[in-house]
Amino acid sequence: MPPHLFAYQGSKRRLAPQILAALEGRRYRRMLEPFGGSAAMTLAAAEAGVADRFVLGDGYGPIAALWRQALTEPAALADAYAAIWQAQRSDPAAHYYAERELYWSDPEPARLLYLLARAVKNAPRWSSDGRFNQSPDHRRRGVHPDKVRAAAHAVADLLAGRCEVREGDFAAQLADAGSGDVVYLDPPYVGTSTGRDRRYASGLDSERLAAEVASLRARGAAVLISYDGETGGRSYAPPLPESLRLERRLLDAGRSSQATLLGRDERTLEALYLGL
Repeated sequence: MPPHLFAYQGSKRRLAPQILAALEGRRYRRMLEPFGGSAAMTLAAAEAGVADRFVLGDGYGPIAALWRQALTEPAALADAYAAIWQAQRSDPAAHYYAERELYWSDPEPARLLYLLARAVKNAPRWSSDGRFNQSPDHRRRGVHPDKVRAAAHAVADLLAGRCEVREGDFAAQLADAGSGDVVYLDPPYVGTSTGRDRRYASGLDSERLAAEVASLRARGAAVLISYDGETGGRSYAPPLPESLRLERRLLDAGRSSQATLLGRDERTLEALYLGL
């Protein structure tokens, strides 16, 4: 298994082997992942030897900053995380809320890493004004600093000298993508970046996504897109346009945890679009 720095709801860590299998032994100059999050696909692809170099990005600046430090200063990141984690001894919940408030004014990487490790279901949530507002999971204290240190060094070793970190709008991150590159897109699904239960700091219009995919294909880049799917026959989002001429496969993502909580035995199928 590739190294794993932090859990992130919606991460493709479990699906990564099925997604990479679609590449059928191909090798690329670069792999670009502009909706990076926990970097599950970049790390899995690096371990599998899918590309020579990698471009990891995120539209949320603090996530990009976290990855920059993990790749260039893993020891410093681990030290700072350990200091925050160890300070929670007397009242973990109060400590979490204090760190969250500090994060609003100072979103430094180790503080974000701690919040992600302690958040309910490892699921980041944002308020309407863009503040990280998820509550702590009272059943656990977060990942032990020793495990974080080992993971940070493993990530840095795996991607040493061959990974660039970018941030900002996904299309701007992909402006130089073209022939010889493979782009993996895992954008926000419809309904997960609006309303009271926002899983992403910002959303993405489906028409804009389709336009950028068309541009990537015209420039000769290969594309892999995780975008929609279904649980119990209910779709997450409308499929991407047929005009893009992409192959659509459904991947088995396992039993739906939400359906299980409601007493239903349903499996989740996630769609993977291929333009290779």
